[in-house]
Amino acid sequence: MTRRRILAYATALSLILAIGVANTAKAQVGKNMGVLYPNLASEKELLALPHFNAKLAKEILDKRPFLSMTVLDTLLRQSLSKEQVAELYSKLFIPINLNTATREEILLVPGVGKRMAHEFEEYRPYRAMAQFRREIGKYVDEKEVARLEQYVFVPINLNTASDEDILSIPGIGKRMLHEFKEYRPYKSIEQFRREIGKYVDKKEVARLERYVTLD
Repeated sequence: MTRRRILAYATALSLILAIGVANTAKAQVGKNMGVLYPNLASEKELLALPHFNAKLAKEILDKRPFLSMTVLDTLLRQSLSKEQVAELYSKLFIPINLNTATREEILLVPGVGKRMAHEFEEYRPYRAMAQFRREIGKYVDEKEVARLEQYVFVPINLNTASDEDILSIPGIGKRMLHEFKEYRPYKSIEQFRREIGKYVDKKEVARLERYVTLD
């Protein structure tokens, strides 16, 4: 292989890898590594968690969807100690909106203290999960960034989000992906509620709405 061909091959390979990295960075909900979503977990999954019993599992199932971590936190603290709740959040968590989460919510993320909470807020507004990885990666290694991103998301734009963006929303499958795209362009969030409400109940619409925006 000539030197020119080697250089051309290397350039092409670099381009392919760059495109691959860009594509994998599009998803707007952090890649999950085993943390359960309270709004989707089954009773069996909840009962397998530390400190859970049938009564607490039923409360979760009856009162969901939880639209913020603070609401869930308030419920759990009625039955569990501060230490038990902290342990639980490494296994059960509602992803928080990087652009709107309160300091109180951010501090519920396992392993996040005041300094890191400040860094979460410092780079708002986030436009993509790739931005979160890049900025928080200034302070912790890749493994820790990957752990942290399980707990956060950046809302997707209903009119411009890619298939991958939409499918990153917990609980979304190909059927609902089709419905999300079917009604573009959306003129308002109320239109989203009305159209998606043809396929799921109001509670599920409210759960899904957390992950979308028209900004």
